[in-house]
Amino acid sequence: MNKSKLSLPKDKIKILLLEGVHKSSVDLFQQNGYNNIKYLSGALEKEELIKEVKDIHLIGIRSRSLITEHVLKHANKLIAIGCFSIGTNQVNLNAAKLKGIPVFNAPFSNTRSVAELVISEAIFLLRKIPEKNFAAHKGEWLKDASSSFEARGKVIGIIGYGHIGSQVSILAENFGMKVVYYDIEKKLNLGNSKPCNSLEELLAQSDIVTLHVPETPLTKSMISQKEIGLMKKGASIINASRGSVVDLDALKDSLIRNHLSGAAIDVFSEEPSSNKERFVSALQGLDNVILTPHIGGSTSEAQENIAIEVTEKLIKYSNVGSTLGATNFVEVSLAPNINTQRYLHIHENKPGILNKITKVFTTKKINIASQYLQTDPHIGYVILDINGKVNSTQILSELKSIRGTIKTRVLY
Repeated sequence: MNKSKLSLPKDKIKILLLEGVHKSSVDLFQQNGYNNIKYLSGALEKEELIKEVKDIHLIGIRSRSLITEHVLKHANKLIAIGCFSIGTNQVNLNAAKLKGIPVFNAPFSNTRSVAELVISEAIFLLRKIPEKNFAAHKGEWLKDASSSFEARGKVIGIIGYGHIGSQVSILAENFGMKVVYYDIEKKLNLGNSKPCNSLEELLAQSDIVTLHVPETPLTKSMISQKEIGLMKKGASIINASRGSVVDLDALKDSLIRNHLSGAAIDVFSEEPSSNKERFVSALQGLDNVILTPHIGGSTSEAQENIAIEVTEKLIKYSNVGSTLGATNFVEVSLAPNINTQRYLHIHENKPGILNKITKVFTTKKINIASQYLQTDPHIGYVILDINGKVNSTQILSELKSIRGTIKTRVLY
């Protein structure tokens, strides 16, 4: 692509990468001509973030940086957000969409890492490793087989049979475990796993319960005192999904009363914003609980995969306007067409706007080689490829003046 034809040369596109995203992201950006990159190992507090986003075009974050509606009000140059994670809870998706900012993530790249952690924790809980480890550090020798069990033959109940849940299912079955699962949507079972008709049915028969659900109003505190009471005495629970899913006070009570025998928790409703901040949990001090600092997907392999996937999506949107894989935006998949000028126009979804966009070109007898449009109830996204040489400065000025315009830019 001829650099001089770009509306904004790549070396002028400012990129901010936070929270120590994998360096493969930086490498990939640089390989594609983007060199104006600011890389920070930690998250930014609200006021610092507001200051930084004022001049940024692309931003990459993990789970600690919060892109709120208030932050977005200051991000007038921002064209896209990359969440280097499975979820996008850290971004106000609707506010971003209404500002014409697509949000990209990597929903499947750390699936294996999370599944492996869950299986290892299931084995540790069945073998009572947390208690034995805790005792050994204090000089106690708890050599006892009476409360330790093999994974083979035990029932693991998977709540949420999506990409991670189904991967846990495969690994668990390879260990000889019996797999049951519950999902609010009908899912095709893998191997010999069996679906349950209700959450209650799953809880009643599982030796290990593991959660793999998103954070929604339906899943908030879905495992609380009532649900824990339905679980088998001596069962254990694992949560590597979202912190709001399990009521930790109710879980603590059941562990103290010896109704449940153990737990492994990787996610929390309130988590430290940095490694320097103190972590506090109701479960601290219990020797039958594994507490980990939200590391389910924190392996080198997963972080590299995430970095590559999200960076590729950001580059493709910046280069050609493709929004394939955006979580909050209409999806348009495009190939580059450098023999034309390409204009992108994001606007409120109101009658007559598309006609006004088209007239900007047709009244000047400019041929529209191709046009793509996708809409949702709130916004429209139109991409136009134009034949011939035109005054892009004048065209952009007229497109921006159309009432209802959110963002517009020319790519080449």
